[in-house]
Amino acid sequence: MKKVALGVALVAVSAVAGEVMTGAGSTFVYPLISKWAYLYERETGIRLNYQSIGSGGGVRQIRNRTVDFGASDAPLKPDEAKRYKLAQFPVIIGGVVISYNLPVKDLRLSTEAVCDIFLGKIKYWDNEEIKKHNPNAELPHRRITVIRRSDGSGTTWIFTNYLSKACPEWKKKVGYGKAVNWPTGIGAKGNEGVANYLRRVRGGIGYVEFAYALENRLKVAVVQNRNGSFVKPSVETFQSAASGAKWDPRKDFYEVLTWQKGKNAYPITGSTFVILAKDYPKERNRKVVKFFDWAFKKGDEIAVKLHYVPLPKKVKDKIRNYWRAKGWY
Repeated sequence: MKKVALGVALVAVSAVAGEVMTGAGSTFVYPLISKWAYLYERETGIRLNYQSIGSGGGVRQIRNRTVDFGASDAPLKPDEAKRYKLAQFPVIIGGVVISYNLPVKDLRLSTEAVCDIFLGKIKYWDNEEIKKHNPNAELPHRRITVIRRSDGSGTTWIFTNYLSKACPEWKKKVGYGKAVNWPTGIGAKGNEGVANYLRRVRGGIGYVEFAYALENRLKVAVVQNRNGSFVKPSVETFQSAASGAKWDPRKDFYEVLTWQKGKNAYPITGSTFVILAKDYPKERNRKVVKFFDWAFKKGDEIAVKLHYVPLPKKVKDKIRNYWRAKGWY
C-alpha cells in the first residue's frame, strides 16, 4: 500500500472523479484521516482535502462555513453547538503522550512530577521527585526544556484538561483550553512541530498524540493515573479510560475522557469529533457522513495499526441514528 507521509497535505485535485470534500482541524487525527482518505479515494474516486491546522482552526473554519467539516479534539459544549448551528460526533479515541529526549527508557512520572515540570517548578532531570520513581535510571543534571503547542490545539485542550483535573495548582493558575498562558516552555506548531523539536532538543519534554511519538521514534513516559497506578500509553489503556463514556446524542456526544477512574485507565485519553453545519444542504453533509460511515465499517484495522481505538459498535450505531434523524444517512 502506498504510504501517505504524515506531514504532507492531501492534494485537492481529482482528475478522474472531480469530486472533492474539504475538512480542517485536528492534527491529533491527521495520521488516521490521511490513511482513510487515500483508501476511500482509491475505492470511490472521491478525494478528501484535509488541512491539519489544529482544532482551533478547524472549529473556526466550520463556523465560517469555509469547509465541509471541522475536526476538533476539544468537543463543543451542547450550548455552543446550538449557538452556531453545528452538529458533532466522535470518530476515534486516542491518547496524548508525554514524550522526552533522554537516554532513559520507560521513564516513570508521578502526577506531582508532571504538574511541577509543566508549571516550571521542576527545572532539572535529577530532581528528587523524578528520581524517587526511577531508582535505577541515570538521570543527568540537565535542564528540562518544556516544548508545547503554539497554535490553537485540541491536543493542548486534552492535555491541559488532564492537568486541571490532576493538579489543583494548575487549575488555579492556568486552567485548560485549546490555548493557555503557559508558565514555561518553547512553542511549536502542530503535533508535527512538537515532535520535531523533541527529536532535536536534548533534555526536552512535551506532549504529542501517540501516533506522532511512534512515527518519530520518541520515548514516551509511563504516567501515574487517577488510581495511583503507573500506566503505559497503549490501545488497551486508552480503551480502559473510554470504557465508562456515555456518548449521549442529545448532548451532541459531548464527552471528556481525561483522568478517568480505573486501574489500567490512561489518564490523558481523548477523542476527535467531526463537526458539521446544520444549515448546509443535506447532500453536502451526506457526502461527509458517507466517508465516515465507510471509515466506521472498513477503517478500524488501520486505526488500531496507528494506535487509535475504534469506537464500539453500539456507539457507531448511536451516531448513525443521529445522522438519520437529521436526514444525512
